[in-house]
Amino acid sequence: MLPLLTAQQIREADAHTIANEPISSINLMERASRAFVGWFINHFPEKNLTISVYCGTGNNGGDGLAVTRMLYDHKYFNIDVKLARFSEKSTDDFNINLNRIKQMGLDLRELKPESAFPTEKSEIIIDALLGSGINKPLNGDYKRLAEYINGLNKTVVAVDVPTGFYIDGEIDAEATVIKAALVITFQQPKISFLLPESAPHIKCWEVVNIGIDEAFIASLKSPYQFIEEKDIKQLLKPRHHFSNKGTYGHALIVAGQAKTMGAALLSAAGCAYAGSGLTTTCVPESGLTALNTYLPEIMAIVRTGDELPEIEWEQFTTIGIGPGLGKDKAALRLFGEVLDNYKKPIVIDADALNLLAGNAELWKKVPTGSILTPHMKEFDRLFGKHANWWQRLQTCMQMAKQHNIHIVLKNDYTLVATPKGKVYFNSTSNPAMATGGMGDVLTGIITSLLAQKYTPEEACIIGTYIHGKAGDELAKPNRMNVVLPGRLAQQLTITMAKLLA
Repeated sequence: MLPLLTAQQIREADAHTIANEPISSINLMERASRAFVGWFINHFPEKNLTISVYCGTGNNGGDGLAVTRMLYDHKYFNIDVKLARFSEKSTDDFNINLNRIKQMGLDLRELKPESAFPTEKSEIIIDALLGSGINKPLNGDYKRLAEYINGLNKTVVAVDVPTGFYIDGEIDAEATVIKAALVITFQQPKISFLLPESAPHIKCWEVVNIGIDEAFIASLKSPYQFIEEKDIKQLLKPRHHFSNKGTYGHALIVAGQAKTMGAALLSAAGCAYAGSGLTTTCVPESGLTALNTYLPEIMAIVRTGDELPEIEWEQFTTIGIGPGLGKDKAALRLFGEVLDNYKKPIVIDADALNLLAGNAELWKKVPTGSILTPHMKEFDRLFGKHANWWQRLQTCMQMAKQHNIHIVLKNDYTLVATPKGKVYFNSTSNPAMATGGMGDVLTGIITSLLAQKYTPEEACIIGTYIHGKAGDELAKPNRMNVVLPGRLAQQLTITMAKLLA
């Protein structure tokens, strides 16, 4: 897993690298700027581009000056610097790079407090005004300059972090932030890049390695982790000779009503295609024909009217409950029956989450280690209203520990909170997957992995990753604008085979 650091931890990691590599701070700045430029010139290979680099007088501005010099060395000759000299303060490394720029004779214009900003004709703006240490909204001249840059409608490339953007903590919805088409960030993604509040300010981001001491980063024991493909390859277990359907568990999916059988079918499909040895669904009688037609591999326990079916609970390795189940009295009784009779970890989704939110006594019966898979609205119904996603992130961590459960909070970068206090951000998925039924497939996948005796934590991490990865494999090479959940379920076997190869 790739640790994600707070602003304070980033400063600690930089300082440790400088002291123990050892490397001077100015040479670490050179290394970071070189990494930025390496990515920039691959993304913008046209040397005749006109570029303006807006620099502050701190280390982010020093990065910008070093980037300017290196781009000029790469024959980007139509480049100039706009230096925001809004105070007398400056860092030593900034001053060193400023002297280097002056010795080269490059165009440099200082922006003074309260002065008018020059007409901007460049095609590309590089934002190196303020870095990752900002902890309050922009005001004064920096706010005025940020608003000016946003009003230009130019392509903005930010160095490490867009000016005005917090890398952790609550982001004021009214704060002024420079809107970046691209952020080239150092060493690892910033935590707030992975939350929806970043969407108005960051179109896309790329990480460049600048050689910060990875062992020290790991020693900081950040609760925030980013899931990478290598992690999934280590966790996935190949199938072996002499195994059989019993080896891979028996999952029960409790889902569906007459008008919402699609949710049950999709969840069952996710479960079967993700590798459960046996999959049974508990569905209404009216849905039996649809189930047999859609997936004859799935067995059924039939619900008739309001009567609860007799279920031999001990035959199931795990249970997933909720997709399309409804919120009526019959659904509540059935959910209660599951919680009364099954004490191993289960997966709770959709309508079962809403039943849980409305019936506090059910919380006492949720088995230890169970997995809740809410989207944002379901999460807020369970745990109260939140003003922003940073608050949800903190609540997610707190509730996972308090209830000894796992929470899969669905989002672009779906996060998994564990009872151990860790949060894992998923790195796969894409906008083509934003369609009804995707969550039902994910429920089936995670239930399937539990059935195959992965731990609840492993089931969440692997499940969210392969769900998003299957969607990526369908959307990106084929340029699909929409990926349907049923097609994604079928892709799972291919995706998992590639990861195991």
